[in-house]
Amino acid sequence: MADLSLEFFNALLDAPGPSGFEAAPARRWRAEAEGFSTEVRADVNGNSYAMVAGTASPAPPPIMLAGHVDEIGLIVVHIDDEGYLWFDPIGGWDPQVFVGQRVSLLSRGGVVAGVIGKLAIHMLEKEEREKVSKTHELWIDIGARNFAEASARVRVGDAGVLAAGRVDLPNRRVVGRSMDNRIGAFVVLETLRELARAPAPAPVVAVATAQEEISHTGGGARTSATGLTPLVAVVVDVTHATDTPGVQKKRHGDVKLGGGPVLSRGSSVNSRVFEALADAAGAEKIPFVIHAAPRHTGTDADAIFTSHRGVATALVSVPLRYMHTPNEMVALEDLEATVRLLASFARRVPSDADFSLG
Repeated sequence: MADLSLEFFNALLDAPGPSGFEAAPARRWRAEAEGFSTEVRADVNGNSYAMVAGTASPAPPPIMLAGHVDEIGLIVVHIDDEGYLWFDPIGGWDPQVFVGQRVSLLSRGGVVAGVIGKLAIHMLEKEEREKVSKTHELWIDIGARNFAEASARVRVGDAGVLAAGRVDLPNRRVVGRSMDNRIGAFVVLETLRELARAPAPAPVVAVATAQEEISHTGGGARTSATGLTPLVAVVVDVTHATDTPGVQKKRHGDVKLGGGPVLSRGSSVNSRVFEALADAAGAEKIPFVIHAAPRHTGTDADAIFTSHRGVATALVSVPLRYMHTPNEMVALEDLEATVRLLASFARRVPSDADFSLG
């Protein structure tokens, strides 16, 4: 990974941006895109767009590459008389992860630091020690002495993230929060950087979509795809690496860190787009894994596939360990392989491509 891309990668991971509050990472994403894109913009839903023109004339509809830029987080729902903050999760958390964590709250005055509190084990009765923690039993302590002090710094509705920095481990493995799914937003823009050097026939639009983690109605993926009406769309997200203890591969597949991108088949995936991606991987000698999605993918692909009049959509995922924790782990070679795959795919899509099934 080039130094410039690595600097962008680090900055994107560090920018706090839970669903509905993605402005900071979205701004960093667009700032990076300005260096090589022919058009960069944002919309009212919080989606960010960057485009590289194609070589075909007249220009066909664009190829859409989508990765969501939001992350899971939390939101303040109450400030009590003693100055403690009570919160709800944004996105799918295991409440056990919250216990004892530091938090960064995004207030109008800047970032406010705090810690998630719980009764110490010494104060719990025996039967209480054996119970799992529930979110409504936990609170955030920002060091305030009372309601007045706390409310002067934080308002109800302020969002936050767990305060966890990026750590480099051996074998080019990286740990940090927000990998799900800054990885996807990073990969689609890095693909655009590559295509700026050698364009595809069709224009390519990278989209950093908003609110995927809470997108019960499609979030930014649906609105962005409806506005673009693309020729084809590829969603980039993360998926569970199953190379850790206790995972049943018969149920969850055999996905390894460093094993290359994962191509989904099934729900919300156009079979012709899948085959085109597999062919591109073969041509580039990129190893990949196939994942079966019999019902829904749980990603932006579900919303894009059914947006507007329907979009030929595929899903490419990067293996990830410890999903939805502040210590998610990826292998950098998987990111690089996914960029190569998407660039090759885009260049192989003819301007008059037809992905109709039948």
